[in-house]
Amino acid sequence: MNSSATPQNPVIFQTKDIDQKIYVREQKGYYQTIRRYLNVILLAVFIVLPFIQYNGHQAILFNVEKQTLTLFPVTLYPHDLLIFGLIFIVAAFALFYVTRLYGRVWCGYTCPQTIWMLMFNWIERRIEGSHNQSKVLDNSSINVEKVLKKTSKHFIWLALSLLTSLIFMSYFVPANELYADVFNAEVSSLLQGWIIFFMACTYINGGWVKEKMCLHMCPYSRFQSVMFTPKTTLMAYNANRGESRGPRQRNQPKPSNKGDCVDCNLCVQVCPVGIDIRDGLQYECINCGLCADACDSVMSKFNYAKGLIRYAAQKKSDSDWKQHIGYGLIIALFSVSIVAWGLTRDTFEVSVLRDRQVLYRVNSLGQAENTYSLKTLNKSQNSQTYTLSISDSSLFTIKGNTTFTVQPGEHYVNVITIASKKAPENTATTIDLKVTENASLKSTTQASVFYSGDKTWYN
Repeated sequence: MNSSATPQNPVIFQTKDIDQKIYVREQKGYYQTIRRYLNVILLAVFIVLPFIQYNGHQAILFNVEKQTLTLFPVTLYPHDLLIFGLIFIVAAFALFYVTRLYGRVWCGYTCPQTIWMLMFNWIERRIEGSHNQSKVLDNSSINVEKVLKKTSKHFIWLALSLLTSLIFMSYFVPANELYADVFNAEVSSLLQGWIIFFMACTYINGGWVKEKMCLHMCPYSRFQSVMFTPKTTLMAYNANRGESRGPRQRNQPKPSNKGDCVDCNLCVQVCPVGIDIRDGLQYECINCGLCADACDSVMSKFNYAKGLIRYAAQKKSDSDWKQHIGYGLIIALFSVSIVAWGLTRDTFEVSVLRDRQVLYRVNSLGQAENTYSLKTLNKSQNSQTYTLSISDSSLFTIKGNTTFTVQPGEHYVNVITIASKKAPENTATTIDLKVTENASLKSTTQASVFYSGDKTWYN
């Protein structure tokens, strides 16, 4: 057997054309106006949110050190993990619902990868010129112009990446502290590392990886097709109207053997992921509408009707009430669960830990005593005063602070001693400790065990 023989069906280790750079042509139009206004709004929200103050603190802050998430008047702790699950479920079903109706419209209009990729492309077009000029520049030999343009472009890319990293980190470190430390060159080495890491991620994703994230790395692009139905509205080419395609001159009657498509390839040149929409449904399409805007501009020049490439469904939807009701009920159900959780959420938590080193002791009065550590977590954003009481006050008494104040976010430890006023019926008695928040009168009860023995004496 000849081991050097080439197999008839070689294994493909690499996706086709994965290393080829896509030179995206700039395009204006109806859908791009919508996308740009929407992107400006989203970017403004992203930048401004960390600077919003609420009751003297940052309104939205994920404090990794304290393991808390502050959302205006609410501070969430690891104990509140349920709310994150409910929020993610609502977001997932909302995304699935939108995908079922309009395909990957999230990717085309609101995905951060698309927003930053097109921002980086806008910078490249401003410095290097059109997509064709950029291609010529890349293929040219090294010269002063090329070095200056490439250096300027990457410098601005890095500056934008650094700014993005700082804004992102301001969600985890108080914005006023972060920017003060940066401007005063007092940033800790740990924080420097995270800033550089996220700057590198932004620079690599926006400037180098670009569409490859959408094509080969994003899991959503892989499973979103299973949510498509013939009634899903997608970006599509009207082959019945466009074929057979072919070039022609403007201001001339349309050839009888030709369709409306003039085969200008503008729809391919403006596509961020480099596909030809005329080839039919493709999972790479992010429904951004760039090809539709490009085609409409060409149709206007030839005095043809717009909409050769447009958002359309394979099958018209007469009645999808089951789909709408199904998704609506699921989203409503979990939304109600979130509201119910918020209304019933306790603003403080209490745990009782009995001293295990000594089972019990006998005081000078002959009474059995047990020691407990009462831990109180104030989950509100204001100082709170609490009152401690015991269920059977006729049998037991509390020695220690029964009224105490806890600061916001503080784990307050109160060591108390409980003594029995008279001999309990059993050597191990269940007791209930009740902690009441004085402001709201909300209370919580924790059970523990009181131990005593037969060597105690009572007056």
